[in-house]
Amino acid sequence: MKKSDGAIQRCKTMSALQRVLGGKWKIEILYYIAIGDVHRFGQLRRHIGEITESSLTKQLRELEADGFILRYDHREVPPKVEYTLTELGKSFVSVLNYMKAWGDENLHNLDADSIE
Repeated sequence: MKKSDGAIQRCKTMSALQRVLGGKWKIEILYYIAIGDVHRFGQLRRHIGEITESSLTKQLRELEADGFILRYDHREVPPKVEYTLTELGKSFVSVLNYMKAWGDENLHNLDADSIE
């Protein structure tokens, strides 16, 4: 953190990171695509559980717009759409792994379903 005249300046990097990954489900979506080998819309929805179709669609579109994932539409009936990580998304996997390890070590007393 930078200090200017005794005050802490806002960190633009952390602010941008919060904007990009601040959606309720974004980190979990990236986790399942990266680590869980989950690439289809229906798979993601089943893994996350309580997410609505519209919320998942919105979060996926935002992650795509921010360059973390690619969307590939196979143009089939029934629809088949798959998501993969971009190079930017792949570069974030080590951060996800660290966050998971930290959570396993420090958040074991929390019930994930009760966290809002």
